[in-house]
Amino acid sequence: MDYETALEVFYAPSPPGAAPPPPTTHPARRLRDAMEPVAMHAVWSRQTYDALAALGLNFLTGYVWGRASGLGEPAPAVVASAFAAFEPGLITALYEEGRGKVGWAELMETRVRATSASLRQVLGDADVSGAVSTLRRGIDAADGTGRPLFSGLASQPWPEDPVGQLWRACDIIREHRGDSHVAAYVTAGLEPVAMNILTELYLGMPLFTYSASRAWPQETLEATADHLRGSGILEGDRLSQEGRRLREDIEARTDSGERAVVSAIGSDLDDTVAQLEAWSAACLEAKAFPPSIHKRAAG
Repeated sequence: MDYETALEVFYAPSPPGAAPPPPTTHPARRLRDAMEPVAMHAVWSRQTYDALAALGLNFLTGYVWGRASGLGEPAPAVVASAFAAFEPGLITALYEEGRGKVGWAELMETRVRATSASLRQVLGDADVSGAVSTLRRGIDAADGTGRPLFSGLASQPWPEDPVGQLWRACDIIREHRGDSHVAAYVTAGLEPVAMNILTELYLGMPLFTYSASRAWPQETLEATADHLRGSGILEGDRLSQEGRRLREDIEARTDSGERAVVSAIGSDLDDTVAQLEAWSAACLEAKAFPPSIHKRAAG
């Protein structure tokens, strides 16, 4: 998949019939949603894509190998496990293809250099130093237990450019919350397809409109939905009351997993969220992140 195709697929508006996501009130969720476009700049930046394409990567191999690179060079099954919500055969194939195109050290250097330069162009002369210090305080307080993507990325050298450090800090905190989110789903006894279905319906998207983007076969989606109906989690194509309570509990558990990060940021949270929202808005204006509110909230 090239960049133009990715824009056609992922920059589509929210699907017809989608309701607005639930209001964002918890500090951990507010922080995550505010930073999402900055954290994902390496994925959506045209400049980063072009730099990786010059090494032989396309949009999908660049995403998978780029995100997995924080782990070093693990076995493909480890990458598929950490990515959780995606069909594992797809992740394994993309990871192996990407790793066959470019080595780890060159990938890391190119990704940092291109992403830092791209985000600097988007943010202009913004002073990000205070936000970086605040976010690093949260990272230093975070627990890496059971959080592979967070722990791997947090162990990598920091970019020299302050704007690159902002991107890296946002990416690390994003992965911490993502690892917490997967843990909350797993402890609730839910498998990957069910994770996707509960998330899309909780956010107001029609059934399968988000799940299908994770490459699961239609028959697997249908079978999982039937199982969730039999378990009382779905009523037709919507969450039942029990299903909504379950998904709200998963959200609460995820937020609880971010307690150390939020506590360390402390009274600086509101100002930092406001800064991140402004910088994320600049990313959207530069077309460096999908415009759908549901895409932004899906994590």
